[in-house]
Amino acid sequence: MAVTDLFAGELATELLKQLIKICRRSCLCKSTAQQLKHDIEDLLPIIQEVKYTGVELPQRRQTQLDRFSETLRSGLDLTHEVLASPRWNVYKNLQLARKMEKLERSVSRFMNGSLQAHVLADVHHLRFDMAEGFDRVNARIGRIGGEEMLGELALKSSCSRRSVEFGGERELGLVVGPMGVGRKKVRELIVGRADLAVLGIRGIGGSGKTTLAREIAKDEQLLGCFKDGIKFGHFNDRIFFVTVSQSPNVEQLQQQLWSQITGNQFIGSNGLIPQWKTQFDWGMNSRALIILDDVWSLSVLDQLIFRRPGCKTLVVSRFKFPTIYDSSYELELLRAEEALSLFCHAAFGQKSIPLAANEKLVGQIVEKCKGLPLALKVIGASLRGQPQMFWTSALNRLSRSEPICESHEMKLLKRMAISVDYLPEKVKECFLDLASFPEDKKIPLDVLVNIWVEIHDLHEEEAFAILVELSDKNLITLVKDARGADAYSSYFEIAATQHDVLRDLALSLSNDGSVNQRRRLVMPRREEALPKEWKRNMDQPFHAQIVSIYTGDMKESDWFNMDFPKAEVLILNFSSAVYYLPQFIQKMPKLRALILINNSNTNTQLQNAAVFASLGNLRSLWLEKVIAPQLSKTITPLHNLQKISLVLCDVRNSLNDSSMELRLKLPRLSELTIDHCVNVVELPSSICNIASLKSLTVSNCHDLLELSAELGRLKSLRALRLYACPALKELPQSICGLEKLEYIDISQCINLSRLPEDIGKLFKLERIDMRECPQIRSLPPSVVSLAHLRRIICDEEAAWLWKEVKKLIAALKVQVAEESFDLDWLAE
Repeated sequence: MAVTDLFAGELATELLKQLIKICRRSCLCKSTAQQLKHDIEDLLPIIQEVKYTGVELPQRRQTQLDRFSETLRSGLDLTHEVLASPRWNVYKNLQLARKMEKLERSVSRFMNGSLQAHVLADVHHLRFDMAEGFDRVNARIGRIGGEEMLGELALKSSCSRRSVEFGGERELGLVVGPMGVGRKKVRELIVGRADLAVLGIRGIGGSGKTTLAREIAKDEQLLGCFKDGIKFGHFNDRIFFVTVSQSPNVEQLQQQLWSQITGNQFIGSNGLIPQWKTQFDWGMNSRALIILDDVWSLSVLDQLIFRRPGCKTLVVSRFKFPTIYDSSYELELLRAEEALSLFCHAAFGQKSIPLAANEKLVGQIVEKCKGLPLALKVIGASLRGQPQMFWTSALNRLSRSEPICESHEMKLLKRMAISVDYLPEKVKECFLDLASFPEDKKIPLDVLVNIWVEIHDLHEEEAFAILVELSDKNLITLVKDARGADAYSSYFEIAATQHDVLRDLALSLSNDGSVNQRRRLVMPRREEALPKEWKRNMDQPFHAQIVSIYTGDMKESDWFNMDFPKAEVLILNFSSAVYYLPQFIQKMPKLRALILINNSNTNTQLQNAAVFASLGNLRSLWLEKVIAPQLSKTITPLHNLQKISLVLCDVRNSLNDSSMELRLKLPRLSELTIDHCVNVVELPSSICNIASLKSLTVSNCHDLLELSAELGRLKSLRALRLYACPALKELPQSICGLEKLEYIDISQCINLSRLPEDIGKLFKLERIDMRECPQIRSLPPSVVSLAHLRRIICDEEAAWLWKEVKKLIAALKVQVAEESFDLDWLAE
């Protein structure tokens, strides 16, 4: 390809036109499109200079430009797809937004290497010798730290740009400011001082302590010092990262640490670790680094310190523990220039103040954030794209939130409240709902979406859009696996996490007014008993819409009588082997969503399951790590129940009702999820008679050997997910009678040997997900009859099976999935 072909200008000009349209029409892609528009506008003059010289480039330079040309072509195709996507399809638009961000980063890497393009233009103008000119370019690039502008320099620039993809983030400025200095100093303490066994990182809330701790846990030098371990939490080797929090289950944390570090050695029959074992010999010689994050109590910390040669403990806390630490590092706040860069990154998507912005106003707001990374991120994101009067108002409110002698925590919360006050009312209410979940725990989006649909009268698409908005404003972090979120994906694949300071902010804003009148009645932390304030006011009704309780073991006598006439959501978090369901559930006539989550290591036996009989308006039920009760013996018909999720449950008896009983008990059930459940050897035939069922998910059930031959009775079923069931060897032929089935997921069913012979009868089938199914080596001939089939997701080895089918089904696309190994759930 000649340079005149590459830089003819049509690609960039057409892309620019498309970007202008996106800026006007697409909400999720608007900010990215605007940045791309600026980049392309800056690039066009250089393109024109090169275009009109007509000089051929050396092959090495031409190859680099060819690659960039392909990037522009892909970007042009992507913009057409964005403009064609309907606004109501939030899932697809979210995927396209991520692709736009990836495109923006690619163009940005080229633009950050614009020195090469400028020098290239100069060389063309002056008609210098090509080899000599480009040697000079390389020399100049080398002086700024990169041998090749599209190589190392691009990598460096990409690290400094905003990343809004799900999951972990590297904040602008942090890795080169106090974070970089802190990582170096803490690393020196860990590696360079053999006499230091317990080290500390201390800093105020929102200063970046956890971010620094996670950087240390991934530090290459430290990984080289602590090797040969297994994965625990988020990190490999013998570096173990544990979040302690304000209300920890110490015994559970001890068991987790002990079993992971020692291979489950010397644990007593009752599951507890003998006291002396934590202080003396482990029966092993390998080195280990234990990182204890978010520690609040000296008494808790003392129980989690494992003292032995070769073991080091790094404690991350807001508080000083001088009697425990051998040495500690005090995390500094950001300096003025670092704070400005981080704020601009959140507010403008770049490292410095734009020319059009009011430099003085920006500087004043940054100063009010006092160098706190979290405040800079959240407040900056809340002001992004807002007019100057909005910024002025925010500055005035920030200035009024600093009374003398107020604690740092209260001042920080008041500053952060500014960003929440400017949210639309529905979005603000959804943010406040997040306080109903325990600190430092992932919140499944299935739970959140179900709650918001029920109490805020939202459609699922609207609820998901609010989650994205909260994430864009840095008020939550969305974490997902490699399986893309689209119209067929379950929200179960995505979870939300929230910084503890932001949760405290939501709690603070929710706790206005008397306890009986609050819209959310929340136990902030795990306690052994209900709050005394509740008991003092139980003679009057509690008008809360959401009730959230977090306790340990609860017996019948531990509950007291309360009246909740307006409660629509009840969240019960607990840690116990036996849990007595509160009698006051019967006094919740409007209850729509019930969430029971056990945080202990073993499944909980539920007592007083008879309370289910009173839940006539219940629409959504989430049971996690419990022994699920047998429905026919515990409930009268639940005429409005539409969703049941059984996660990490023992379900050996719960679904063994007769076909007629289960159908009568759950006449409107449309979604059933069974995930990570034990004792699921076969799918009970009783499920196959729930005529209303539209979505059935059985995932990560390693004992599942077979599905019922009566599965074909689910005539309303549209989505069938059989994800990660390794013992499953075949699908029943009866599923070919599911006339409305649109999606089937058999990924990671590693022993599944074939698809049903008559699969071609599934005329409405649109998508098959069959990644990591190595035993499927051929396709039944009937697949050519799947006229509506649009997408196959599979491994590279299986893609060739569909090659001939693609010729017969013109619209079919075969997507080769990247391998993904995610064990983060082991840390939960």
